[in-house]
Amino acid sequence: MDERWRADLERWAVPEEIAARAPADPWGHSAARFAERADRALATPEGPALARTAEALPPGGSVLDVGAGSGAATLPLGPALGELIAVDVSDAMLAELASRAAALGVPLRAVRGRWPDVADRTPVADVAVAAHVVYNVPDLAAFLTALTGHARRRVVLELTERHPMSWLNPLWQHFHGVTRPLTPTAHDVIAVAEGLGHRVRHESRLAPLSRFDRLEDLAESACRRLCLGRERAGEVITAVVELDMWPVPRDRWFTLWWEPEPEPEPEPEPESAPEPDQATGR
Repeated sequence: MDERWRADLERWAVPEEIAARAPADPWGHSAARFAERADRALATPEGPALARTAEALPPGGSVLDVGAGSGAATLPLGPALGELIAVDVSDAMLAELASRAAALGVPLRAVRGRWPDVADRTPVADVAVAAHVVYNVPDLAAFLTALTGHARRRVVLELTERHPMSWLNPLWQHFHGVTRPLTPTAHDVIAVAEGLGHRVRHESRLAPLSRFDRLEDLAESACRRLCLGRERAGEVITAVVELDMWPVPRDRWFTLWWEPEPEPEPEPEPESAPEPDQATGR
């Protein structure tokens, strides 16, 4: 199952001849956009992923947030957090998170790097969280194994039902004649986790917000993802309207969670036979 996951993700790679003409990294993320997402989450804390994390967190407990970004998935826990351990590859994202954690009085330990490469220098926490990360993970089994090994009480994942770039599929066909994949999906993540022996529970809901508020924001994002120059934003808007893609339907988000298996109790030492009574020989 893990090999199929890897193969499905590889099919999402941007064709080399198109990537070579890209004016900007089509996979790049804006720290400012992630910061806005964190601020919205702090203003309106909600959702099953947050609830599943909170219910497993002891008073003053610790949370490991892998792919933490600016903290949208975990900072809304606020005073319940005894320590937030945040792992991310981006210094800019971690800086945004650190400023918000300081304002909230949340003790923060930041670990820069890619999971599970940095697992050996990352502390174990009560709850381990990875929100909107797994579609960037080729070796999903290793990722989940290391995540579970760093959670004392629970692992919580949040992800879209389909690849988060799926909304662009009609535009890839329109501008490049490229048919994008339909897999992997959240159901494949569940299958990989269950294949590792975890008892996975899950629930789903519509995303709390639309992906874009304005057509102009959609066009700016689509140009980057489609490897088009910004000057083609008008063409993108025209195509979106003609293809009946506006407004972009809200994604369906899945929350997955499971408890780590407890460490097996050590086998009791066998009792030694009593010494024979020296007087009786018995």
